[in-house]
Amino acid sequence: QVQLQESGPGLVKPSQTLSLTCTVSGVSITSNSLYWSWIRQPPGKALEWMGAIASRGSTYYSPSLKSRTSISRDTSKNKFTLQLNSVTPEDTAGYFCARDFGLVDTGKAPGRKWGQGTQVTVYS
Repeated sequence: QVQLQESGPGLVKPSQTLSLTCTVSGVSITSNSLYWSWIRQPPGKALEWMGAIASRGSTYYSPSLKSRTSISRDTSKNKFTLQLNSVTPEDTAGYFCARDFGLVDTGKAPGRKWGQGTQVTVYS
């Protein structure tokens, strides 16, 4: 059974870098044709796809966040990581990692496997 678990700090100060890790079990993140995404949902707003890393290691980013976002992976630990630079209070959101069977750059997607999510608050 595939499971994803997000981890990282719940509080981040403005201008700092947010770093979150998604630990995957039940499948290798290098398995063919899988994409590993980060999605967030600010309070009262819609889900926002942030970016993804493919099983072969290629990365894809939302144009609106590309300048501040980096996704990487540690295949030895079956984890992938989100880094979001220069955060502001507008980055306060629930952050989710997810598995897709293709590159899906939308907040919702059929067949998407979600982690439980983690709340991140940017405060001064």
